[in-house]
Amino acid sequence: MTAVAPPLQSTRPALAPRPFFAADVGGTHVRVGLIQAGSGLGPAVEVLSYRKYRNADYPGLGAILADFASSQPPVCECVIATAGYALPDGTVISANLPWPLSSNRIREDLGFDAVHLVNDFEAVAHAAAHINGSQVLQLTGPAEAPRGPTLVVGPGTGLGAAVWIPVGNRSVVLATEAGQASLAASTELEMAVLQQMLRGRSHVSIEHGALSGPGLLNLYTALCAVRGVAPTHATPDAVSAAACDGSDPLAVETLELFCGILGSTTGDMALLYGVQGGIYLAGGILPKISQFLLNSTFVERFLNKGPMGKALQSIPVKLVEHGQLGVIGAASWYLEKSAT
Repeated sequence: MTAVAPPLQSTRPALAPRPFFAADVGGTHVRVGLIQAGSGLGPAVEVLSYRKYRNADYPGLGAILADFASSQPPVCECVIATAGYALPDGTVISANLPWPLSSNRIREDLGFDAVHLVNDFEAVAHAAAHINGSQVLQLTGPAEAPRGPTLVVGPGTGLGAAVWIPVGNRSVVLATEAGQASLAASTELEMAVLQQMLRGRSHVSIEHGALSGPGLLNLYTALCAVRGVAPTHATPDAVSAAACDGSDPLAVETLELFCGILGSTTGDMALLYGVQGGIYLAGGILPKISQFLLNSTFVERFLNKGPMGKALQSIPVKLVEHGQLGVIGAASWYLEKSAT
């Protein structure tokens, strides 16, 4: 699917802020945009310039932002969407970033008046709740749903999850660390794989055990151990590629496990968070395996919640390309925050 900038509807401040930077910081890539508030009946966020960076090519986020700034007009503020937990001193606790991140350090080094931090999937939720039907792949449920709590889930370098909650003409987003919850097994094979993962450790999270790039590789390695076969793939991309082209039965079985666990976990989250307005699957992994996901047990496992399966049938589940969503969502969050 092609990455697009979805038309957002957010409350604009009476005096729109000057152009600013918005960055979506993931474990593998950083996406940065020069943003201004929209005007008239157009999109609420306008992306004036945009660039994607590989984290491994730079010593830190400050270097990436400095590179982007070198070809842009001066700005005074920057909003950063990032995985992890922001501390009061501006530093971020994250297991997925390759270098430390400090908003205060970035502000001082690059001369910004202010640097704002927002959880990455909180940002994505601000964008994804307003995507139109042409920008998604429907997996299950009706085409439309009533306005209500909307879940965004995304396996990538880690597992992100957030809930967008409409409150009148505004919204509240609940950022979560759902990926750190314990991985649950629902089949005998999943139990055997989980038991293998628990050797030498007392806790296997959803993110670490299955629903992320590293989790997919861990899932494959554990399955190989259960089957008594030596692993032949060393990266998540290699596993997913071999599964999608059908060249390796163990890779196929691994990706089937991944999709089943994703369906079960997403159904659990929908019930836990009282989701009514829909579910968007984002993240860096899923667009690459979209056809495999369509033909997997995802929907069956999503609905396999006993008597609550009927309630889940009324919730649309859609796959959306992550693309610029984090940048646009961070900008939308900032503009809504500025309006208060």
